[in-house]
Amino acid sequence: MKKCTLIGTGLIGNFYTMALHGQRNRDKIVGVCSRRISKAEEFARQWDIPFYTDDMDEAINHPESEVVIVALPNNLHKEVILKAIDAGKGVLCTKPLAMNGQEALELLQAAEKAGVFHGYLEDLVYTPKTLKSVAAAKEGALGRILWARSREAHPGPHSDWFWDPKQSGGGAIIDLGCHCIEISRNYIGKDIRPVEVMCWLDTQVKPIDAEDHALGWVKYANGAIGQFEVSWNYRGGMDLRDEVSGTEGTLRLDHFLRTGFEMYTSGNQDAYIAEKAESEEGWLFPVGDEVHELGYTNMFTDMFNAMESGKQPTESFYDGYVVNCIMDACYRSAKSGTWEPVELSDWRGRDDVTKDHGYIDFDDEFYLIKKERLPDGKKKVILKHKSTGDLSEKVVE
Repeated sequence: MKKCTLIGTGLIGNFYTMALHGQRNRDKIVGVCSRRISKAEEFARQWDIPFYTDDMDEAINHPESEVVIVALPNNLHKEVILKAIDAGKGVLCTKPLAMNGQEALELLQAAEKAGVFHGYLEDLVYTPKTLKSVAAAKEGALGRILWARSREAHPGPHSDWFWDPKQSGGGAIIDLGCHCIEISRNYIGKDIRPVEVMCWLDTQVKPIDAEDHALGWVKYANGAIGQFEVSWNYRGGMDLRDEVSGTEGTLRLDHFLRTGFEMYTSGNQDAYIAEKAESEEGWLFPVGDEVHELGYTNMFTDMFNAMESGKQPTESFYDGYVVNCIMDACYRSAKSGTWEPVELSDWRGRDDVTKDHGYIDFDDEFYLIKKERLPDGKKKVILKHKSTGDLSEKVVE
């Protein structure tokens, strides 16, 4: 059993608590801290948490707590994480890890120097569909991964601080792009270096000083491309989709909309439907077990299993650092209009990776471009001559 202190009582704090206190879970939150004591008291009463406070130091140093969970606005992560490290507590932090790559590196180095457990709470890489599909990709079901596309779009964040780049560090990229970037890394390979980024962003709708829509492409050392699409202007709920293409296969995931659970209602009841749902009438898309389907249950299971076994979790502060560095490059690219390098002063993956064209031999003389079955049942191949480069086609039995 792991006893935790939760710092922050917003939406993400609620999701974390639902995951930890659900399903007769043995892991518990024993203390909670909020900036307002009334909010801390209300949260503690709702979730049967024995200790609450508005004093961050008191919460972090709670004698029964082993782990500090950071669920705060982005600009407050550094202060709380460093306090938890100084207290010798394991620390788990919501996404993004920090405001930028340099700050993330400071937190990673501090945690490693102190020898405390650190976990990056990137829930969307822990969804049941993602875990199963990433495992299939690693086993070779898709062949060599060429392209991973991840999309997250909804009408916008739930709290005012998200909309203020001084507190958040950015807009839709730092809020949603961090999810998409890390999802693609899991498919392409987290040991494959992200090399450079091209990004477009704009403020299309909202009266804010940050981007509410962005598209980005992350080029990796092996030639694979990670593509993200994020928006705070999407109407109709929360759209979470991934698509991965490889030399031997393709997969598509829809996590939140059009998942097979659809309901029509005239709107005669006042009820919660799903995160970021915009309507309570008409055709709706409820989510069965929202906490599990968004990955929170599997995420905390991985974190605490790793902690007990003395291993690194699937997502550590190092992963948060890499994601922050990629997002830094995204913002530079959007400003310069060119491909910008991903600046990683601490790279722990492979350095022996080069772009692999992976040409398939048809025979000693030709490369195979494509083969297909014709309407009459015969097979046709399209070939390229290895020496001359000439293209040809022929029917084969």
